[in-house]
Amino acid sequence: MTTGGRVRVVVADDTLLVREGVQRVLGLYADLEVVAVAGDLDELLAAVDEHRPDVVVTDIRMPPTSSDEGIRAATQLRRTAPQTGVVVLSQYAAPAYALELLSGGSQRRAYLLKERISEPDQLAEAVREVARGGSVVDPKVVEVLVAGARPAGDPLAGLTRRELEVLEQIAQGRSNAGVAAELVLTERAVEKHINALFAKLGLTAEPDVHRRVSAVLLYLASLR
Repeated sequence: MTTGGRVRVVVADDTLLVREGVQRVLGLYADLEVVAVAGDLDELLAAVDEHRPDVVVTDIRMPPTSSDEGIRAATQLRRTAPQTGVVVLSQYAAPAYALELLSGGSQRRAYLLKERISEPDQLAEAVREVARGGSVVDPKVVEVLVAGARPAGDPLAGLTRRELEVLEQIAQGRSNAGVAAELVLTERAVEKHINALFAKLGLTAEPDVHRRVSAVLLYLASLR
């Protein structure tokens, strides 16, 4: 998909000024190329099907329902275009949307606040990171998500080396079986390590999928 070292991007937002703003920001960088723009979910999916971009930068709310189209697009593209990354832009630091976005794995996914449009370098680097297969979560969203669950100091400081290895594999989107195969462990051993790291990170009261995503967010935040 990437040609000549360029990251090919589709931009989706129902507001013309925002679309033009994102397109103009990305156009400042020689290694980023906007190949199409879209104003709703159907146009976005059609543009991805036609252009096969490296990354989609999309608003979280667009027609037809103006609710969670950006998240729905990311979920669908994980199945239909798994090599296409998705950067979701939101006006609010909404933990529920971030959790849903990353629930299927954090690879090639980013959740940023729309204010990052005014910070060109941060938006451009998020697009590059997602194109490389990585993940980015807006620091303000991380703060909201883990408020009250973060231990004092470094939240990962109390994890053992093996627990950190397991958490790194989870952050790459692997299931328990995938983690077990990668680290040459039994699935039962992986489950024990996961439950232990959840407890150490103060994530015992959340639903399982939220615990996994919250742990991944803590891990990603520790890399910054």
